[in-house]
Amino acid sequence: MQARLTDRIPPHVFFFVSAAFHYLGPSFAVLLFASLPVLGVAWLRIASAALVFALWRRPWHYFLQPWAKLWPLLALGLVLGLMNAFFYLAIARLPLGTVGAIEFLGPIGLAAFGARTPRNITALALAVGGVWLLTEVRFGGQALGFVFAFANCALFLLYVMLGHRVARDGGAAGIARLAAAMLVALAVITPLGLRGALPAMSRLPLLLAGIGVGISSSVIPYVCDQLAMARLPQATFALLLSMLPASATLIGLVVLRQVPGLQEIAGILLVAGGVALHRQAAAGRSS
Repeated sequence: MQARLTDRIPPHVFFFVSAAFHYLGPSFAVLLFASLPVLGVAWLRIASAALVFALWRRPWHYFLQPWAKLWPLLALGLVLGLMNAFFYLAIARLPLGTVGAIEFLGPIGLAAFGARTPRNITALALAVGGVWLLTEVRFGGQALGFVFAFANCALFLLYVMLGHRVARDGGAAGIARLAAAMLVALAVITPLGLRGALPAMSRLPLLLAGIGVGISSSVIPYVCDQLAMARLPQATFALLLSMLPASATLIGLVVLRQVPGLQEIAGILLVAGGVALHRQAAAGRSS
């Protein structure tokens, strides 16, 4: 029944829902940074998402699979745990739009090196130029923020690749595997963030806010990603990702009052243009 219902919905709809929540949840997490350590908020996000997925999908048996099927789940869980940690450490120091734009340098660079067409090389040049504008604007006093942002960029690339591998057998199966991966992510983030999350355990408003961040940041968008990835070619999915830097900037403006300057806007537009350009080239090949 669930499969039939999701099959009736165009896969692009799932992507657009994911795009709306991809940065909306983290923008609310930024508001929690005043009350909890950054990694404590990251732990609450992953722990609440892992709990929801575990109760919903009961993915225990996926850990008994042969190694050939198990290692992608373990790798995705490791990536999710570290990616969320670095992402939160980055947005605690840099505007959400800046981090959102840097996130896409890795996928563009991989495409350019994998297919050295004039279009992909131009796309890489646009993205590098956009990231240079962003880092030049914000580099003063924020060097550590950019270290975390570029680490998140590399992990985001791995997330897209591993997410498509996990989604190969269809939306429902992909979500169940994602649930298993989220338990691995919880194991990864617990040594880093559990201590920082402890104050929320005795303050119900903070705990509920952390759970809300987890559902809006990791449950809704990751489920929608799996449902979209299962039916969209990787090149098409990556093309749609070009909208995310703009959505990050818009959400940062509305929720966090992070008003970008003209140079930052130009940098974000260059990155988005680079993502769109190189993925359009990839979409023309078989996927």
